[in-house]
Amino acid sequence: MYRGREGQWAFLLHRLSGLAILTYLLLHVFSIGSFIFGERFYMAIHETYDLWPFRIGLLFVTAGVVYHAFNGLRIIIMDFTGFGVAYQRQMWYGVLLISVVAFIGAAWTLYPRLIGGY
Repeated sequence: MYRGREGQWAFLLHRLSGLAILTYLLLHVFSIGSFIFGERFYMAIHETYDLWPFRIGLLFVTAGVVYHAFNGLRIIIMDFTGFGVAYQRQMWYGVLLISVVAFIGAAWTLYPRLIGGY
């Protein structure tokens, strides 16, 4: 019976981060494409993006991109090397550590913007 160890969590987080990146990409394309409806509409959308939920969402998208990228490298190592599967658990914890450090770095960089200043 499958017990839901690190491999399952890595898979789930990889899929969720991929969906979050796709959602962000679609929102970004809509945002840029909204310029065809006029400058007023375009600026109204971008003023909405300046609200705090979108600012916090930017942090999570950053963490999702970093996690997705490094977990993808972990998957490549597991697929193309003989020793990758033996160390997949340790590599996943490394991916989590890198993702948390990137999240903290992004939060530190975006902190002035998160509290309303520039």
